[in-house]
Amino acid sequence: MVTTFLLTIAGATLTLLGSTKPTWALNNGVAKLPTLGYNTWNAFQCNIDEDLILETAHLMKSLGLQDAGYNYVNIDDCYAEKNRTADGDIIEDRVRFKNGMKKLNQQVHALGFKTGIVSLDTLATIMDAPDEVQYSDSGWFTCGGYPGSWGNELRDLRTFSNWGFDYLKYDNCAIPYDSITRTGMVGKYQRMADAVKQVAKETRKLPIVFSLCQWGWSQVWLWGAELGQSWRTTGDIAPAWESLTFIINFNSFLTQATDFYGRNDLDMLQLGNGGLTFEEAKSHFTAWALMKSPLLIGTNLSSITPDILGILKNKEILEINQDPIVGKSISPFRWGINPDWTSNSTHPAQYWSGPSKDGTVIMLLNTLDEPATMTFNLTESPWIDAGRQYSVRDLWAHTDNGTAVRNFTAPDVPPHGVVALLLKDAGNEPAGLFPECSVWWQCTDKNGTRDEAWKQADSSGS
Repeated sequence: MVTTFLLTIAGATLTLLGSTKPTWALNNGVAKLPTLGYNTWNAFQCNIDEDLILETAHLMKSLGLQDAGYNYVNIDDCYAEKNRTADGDIIEDRVRFKNGMKKLNQQVHALGFKTGIVSLDTLATIMDAPDEVQYSDSGWFTCGGYPGSWGNELRDLRTFSNWGFDYLKYDNCAIPYDSITRTGMVGKYQRMADAVKQVAKETRKLPIVFSLCQWGWSQVWLWGAELGQSWRTTGDIAPAWESLTFIINFNSFLTQATDFYGRNDLDMLQLGNGGLTFEEAKSHFTAWALMKSPLLIGTNLSSITPDILGILKNKEILEINQDPIVGKSISPFRWGINPDWTSNSTHPAQYWSGPSKDGTVIMLLNTLDEPATMTFNLTESPWIDAGRQYSVRDLWAHTDNGTAVRNFTAPDVPPHGVVALLLKDAGNEPAGLFPECSVWWQCTDKNGTRDEAWKQADSSGS
């Protein structure tokens, strides 16, 4: 079955074809929920060594990030020697990782980072402490020019598993010629997915978590869930508002691809790296968390500010990202500045909602360069019931803000700022409200006549 979507881009209307056939997520016992952790790339690029990794692990612990749920330490590119061994194996840099990856893992695990052999039904009980993460590439070389895994997928997975890694970020640089691959993007990533499965079988361990990092090529959101647990949907993020709005806008049309065991990856967090205001940093974290993206910290933890640390440790936002009952992303219910279903990389959708185990999650995003008052009718969200009133919890102020009846207004939302709310059903709305329906034109009396609200609206020209 094929459904036609209309998308307006820069004033032009395009017709897109999308299949409604479901893509079943790969439930192989790992990464039911989004990954929380740390990645070295945004802060350090290739300037990494074993001392930095150990220092970062200590800081994650001492700063309370481990207690907040950040479970992974991700060593990104540039960890290896430029050439494989004579036997064809990847080897860690002999100077920067002089004691070897296996010993580094042991040291990190000694700090409380867990790894090991567990049964599938006990996975949830071990996801409270960090594991270490590995990086590779699906081409000849990594993006930094180190050995990639094309043609060595199984060999490299065995190496990573032997080193003690539990997670693989798999990049997309230096792709071989078509005459060599004889396959498309799906087939190229299938090769490593097959290796992940094979190594799990050989070691009788849980499979390595497989993170596809191929920048949204070949509509990965349509097939990524069949191979791994997350997939990048865009190119690299930058610590700039324009980068955030581009990523939010693009992903606003893909939210149905995210659920348990498989999710859109909006890229690593840029909080703390400069270029973002405090309000922009809050918006960044809120959007990433509520859209159920993996949350990988990417700043130098030795110089992190209390403000940024406070954002990263927002317990109420993290609880929604890690919701064990609902795996869905929030989605736009109104675009706001633009007509609904309009793609705008600088002014994405402003009004979002989604279900959670505790109620309806609302995100209001002010994409303007000035303060804005943002108002919506509760039933614009598909997760709100008509004729009911809702208690309002502010997930940033951590306050209970009374009860909303039919509408909610957030005054003076800061430029590029965000409001995050949790609405809980608080019973029937008060009797005698007029008009009879919160959206007056949607209802009809049982005798077939319009109610008085129709007449008043018609007479006022509404």
